[in-house]
Amino acid sequence: MIDSFALALTHGLMLLAAWRLLSRPDLDDDSVPPPSGPARTRWSDLGSDGGA
Repeated sequence: MIDSFALALTHGLMLLAAWRLLSRPDLDDDSVPPPSGPARTRWSDLGSDGGA
């Protein structure tokens, strides 16, 4: 019972996230310019020293 609930919950949340992403109006808008410069994420902010 718990395994079925866990699978249904996680798959339902992934379906909700995909639905929200696909319903964005700017998803297929070619008039929007790409972002300038490299994208900064937490992983790229760590650098070569591993964040230490």
